Amino acid sequence: MASKVLDMINKEANRQYNNIELIASENFVSDEILYAVGSILTNKYAEGYPDVEDTAGQRGRYYGGCQYVDEIEDYCRKMWQKAFNTDYHVNVQPHSGANANFASYLAVLKPGDTVLSMSLENGGHLSHGLKANVSGKLYNFVHYDVDENGLIDYDDLAKKIDRWRPQLIIAGASAYPRQIDFQKIYDIIQKVKKEYENSYNPYFMVDMAHIAGLIVAGDHPSPFGLADIITTTTHKTLRGPRGGLIFCKPELAKKIDSAVFPGLQGGPLEHVIAGKAICAEEACTQEYKDYIHQVVKNCKAMADHFTELGYDVITGGTDNHLFLLDFSSKFPTITGLAVQNKLDEFGITLNKNTVPNEKRSPKITSGVRIGTAAMTTKGWKESDFIWCADQIDYIIKKMAKEE
Repeated sequence: MASKVLDMINKEANRQYNNIELIASENFVSDEILYAVGSILTNKYAEGYPDVEDTAGQRGRYYGGCQYVDEIEDYCRKMWQKAFNTDYHVNVQPHSGANANFASYLAVLKPGDTVLSMSLENGGHLSHGLKANVSGKLYNFVHYDVDENGLIDYDDLAKKIDRWRPQLIIAGASAYPRQIDFQKIYDIIQKVKKEYENSYNPYFMVDMAHIAGLIVAGDHPSPFGLADIITTTTHKTLRGPRGGLIFCKPELAKKIDSAVFPGLQGGPLEHVIAGKAICAEEACTQEYKDYIHQVVKNCKAMADHFTELGYDVITGGTDNHLFLLDFSSKFPTITGLAVQNKLDEFGITLNKNTVPNEKRSPKITSGVRIGTAAMTTKGWKESDFIWCADQIDYIIKKMAKEE
């Protein structure tokens, strides 16, 4: 019997094939990754970790018949160490970036502990302390600010570390278009620790979910060697399957592994881990690094063109794979939701997004987020994104006239 679901999948495949995809957290995986994620590995249950000697983490499975998935998972772990040129321990089992974050919290925090992060409205992620999220319910999140230009206010970050003395400081964002100065944050933390004569010893965590691909390619400074814990997704700029990774200093390996399993998850998704391993192989190639260089060039070209067209581009541009448009001054009656929905009618897919000092709800917003990773995978260059910006501009201005 033919499944109705297969018809739905084919419709989505047609949408992805024909639409212009500008959502910054999406990409198109290779056929090899698709094969792995849809493979027979989905049948295998494998609670626990590969029983290998060269790990600082936990060892041993709770099920038999794991010899081949052990090979795959251990290979995956080693390939990600190679991709990021690091000796950090890596856990490849988190089902998502949010799960990677939650497991990290579980490993080093107690309920009620204070955490410092970037707020959602200023570019952070919901798992960085949104009140409606479990992170905001279990822990006392406080947030550092951005300045009037939308840039991270490092002075405010330093003051809030000194004021709140958080047990964990998080750097990372889901909608921040500039480079994050991990070295500066590390130096601020070290200065505060010295002032307290090392009686205060917070953990430093980096969520690099959006910029991981740029870090691999050398287009963004690396947090390795600075942060205690580093989390990421494997989709977005890494162009792999949907899932998460946690890197940590070796002394935290057993805590991190125990927090992932059995603390947060049960059996790992070995078919997805196989896809992550192939993603790591691809990330180690020069072809992939050239792709990331083009993603950044494309994003800068598109953001600069929107500036030329008179739009308010948050922070005045971009250093990475995404940028944000704020409609509140030029088009005060137009919302991010309205633009998202109207562009969808024309086969252009992006997402509404809050902007700094947002006055509307996250369901409506005053802006949109635009990313270039997916269409760069399809072969687009700077001229294609400039053309696309002109189409978006035409549609938005037509919307404004109809208001």
